[in-house]
Amino acid sequence: MRTGDGLASLANWFSFTWRPLGREDEWVDELLVALATDLRTQASQIIMSPLPDEDGSATRLEHSFRKGGWIVFREHCDENHILPVEGRSFAEYWSYRPGKMRTTFKRKAKKVDVEIFTRFEEAAWSAYRSIYAESWKPEEERADLLEDFARAEGAAGRIRLGIARADGVPVAAQFWTVEGDTAYIHKLAHIKAAKPLSAGTTLSAALFEHVIDTDKVDLVDFGTGSDAYKRDWMERNRPRYRLTCLDWRQPKAWFPLAKALARRLARGRAPG
Repeated sequence: MRTGDGLASLANWFSFTWRPLGREDEWVDELLVALATDLRTQASQIIMSPLPDEDGSATRLEHSFRKGGWIVFREHCDENHILPVEGRSFAEYWSYRPGKMRTTFKRKAKKVDVEIFTRFEEAAWSAYRSIYAESWKPEEERADLLEDFARAEGAAGRIRLGIARADGVPVAAQFWTVEGDTAYIHKLAHIKAAKPLSAGTTLSAALFEHVIDTDKVDLVDFGTGSDAYKRDWMERNRPRYRLTCLDWRQPKAWFPLAKALARRLARGRAPG
């Protein structure tokens, strides 16, 4: 998409990854170089993020844009926590969770009731919104976009919306989706006053049990972010990268190029 500085990935804060579409073969690599070369007529700067590299996407784009005449800076910009289920049942997975978390669940689970919705329901989404509004999280800048996504996933049967209630009052909510063999964790929140109930832990356990034992997923993806609590639930961490591509031939690129070089030199690394 076009920005004030050039071109950037068509992505937002809800995006798990951004990558080129196409087969992974020599012909596509040639096409990527041709595209990179042509894009020099469209912009002096292109920023691509968040790129995975477990499939080679970041490396392929980096090489293609360098061959296309760009100076490319590659940076680690985020991380992605995942759980490969590897054929385990929820009980088997749960037995490997930290002892403190399992003890908390055992003590607090009976204090809340959990309901998991596999279709979009107005009342459940209203509960999610009220919980989010009373949580520690900042106001959702594009709540309309998130709701449209939830409605579409609900119509397709992919939504997994969990609501935890204490004495009938919604206190925690989580928005997941299941697509193919992967469960994606998008949003979670609990009201601040309900923190002593550990409703979030109980709700997470219920959703993990549902996607592992009922949906039979192979992978649970917690999206981006370095939040410490994710390490309790997930078992692997994958880096996400940002590529900043600058065309040194264009004067508009000189100032961002100087800044990028200064940052790179400060870290003791030469530019590519």
